[in-house]
Amino acid sequence: MTFEIPFGPQHPALEEPINFMFEIEEERVVNVKPRLGYVHRGIEKIAENRNYQQLVYLSERICGICSFAHASCYSQVVEELLDLKIPERAKFIRTIVAEMERIQNHYLWLGLTAKEMGFETLFMYAWRDRETIIEMLDMISGKRVNYGMSTIGGVRRDITEPMIKRMEESLNHLEARAEYYTKVCTKDPSILKRTVGIGILRPREARALCAVGPTARASGIPRDVRADEPYAAYGEIPFKVVTYRGCDVASRMYVRIDEIKESIKIIRYALKNMPEGPIRVKAPMRVPEGEAISRVEAPRGENLHFLKSNGTDKPERWKIRAPTLANLLSLCRMLMGVNLADIPVVIAGIDPCIACAERIALIDAKTKRLKVWEGKDLWRYANEWYRKRYGL
Repeated sequence: MTFEIPFGPQHPALEEPINFMFEIEEERVVNVKPRLGYVHRGIEKIAENRNYQQLVYLSERICGICSFAHASCYSQVVEELLDLKIPERAKFIRTIVAEMERIQNHYLWLGLTAKEMGFETLFMYAWRDRETIIEMLDMISGKRVNYGMSTIGGVRRDITEPMIKRMEESLNHLEARAEYYTKVCTKDPSILKRTVGIGILRPREARALCAVGPTARASGIPRDVRADEPYAAYGEIPFKVVTYRGCDVASRMYVRIDEIKESIKIIRYALKNMPEGPIRVKAPMRVPEGEAISRVEAPRGENLHFLKSNGTDKPERWKIRAPTLANLLSLCRMLMGVNLADIPVVIAGIDPCIACAERIALIDAKTKRLKVWEGKDLWRYANEWYRKRYGL
């Protein structure tokens, strides 16, 4: 006999609202249906009434944790349409900030996942160390979140010699802490019991379901935009794409911890080899008519921005495909067969960002075709629906 259990949209294990309807048989998940839409903000629609420079700031607010990934991805897609080459120093600074953001994201993830396992001490340790990288970002940009570093044509702020000295000291500390977390997470019996063999995603399933980021790499798939299609300064910096073959939550943990170490190496190399020169070039307000796609490797995986220009100072269409949306089908597969008590840990394993993933598409049920609604159409439909529902 099966029964249904709703998980979310409000739940202590969820940082943001999403609903999963679980079908349970003998404490095991036999079916799951995700439901999005609780924090849809209409960012893509807002973009149609903003100019290209204003959208740099809006792109940062897609996600508070990986704001630079979105801002740099958006800047890149506009630069491609403009055929604009940014200075070499700007490429290195973008790379440095991107890797710093990756480190702070992975420490945040480690803490939250530890909390879901009931390991409060590890949660506190990870978030304490995360403060080190946040202070570095604050020193460079003047902000702890939404750094405002990327702009069309380069970056807004330079990295100075005094900053580099302080960063080197902080990186040494973070590297030592990453080694400590490797030791804890590979040997502590409580962590191993909650993560090894839990939330399995086989390589063929990861490929078929288009998993991205650490989720894919923990299933042995070396999928990384930084290596597959280098951008910023990644083509000039040697680094290793971290993969594991455990296909479980433990492997997702090991991938992220090793990526912290790899990000530290990338930052050190970039700081040492960063060329002199300007940090940005002037960009025109109007963008030529055309379409372009930009991809970056956000902390959670491949981040994709599509932009269509009509030749004015405002975009005709801006489409965002964040990594959480790409990993949602993989998450449903991971949840199949897991014990009820392991659901929070498996969900945390993909590091979901629901605000990033919230998008809406309207399909005509009769023709199965995509429908395009303007704001006035949605407004009219809402009024008619409430009138019929409540007899207004």
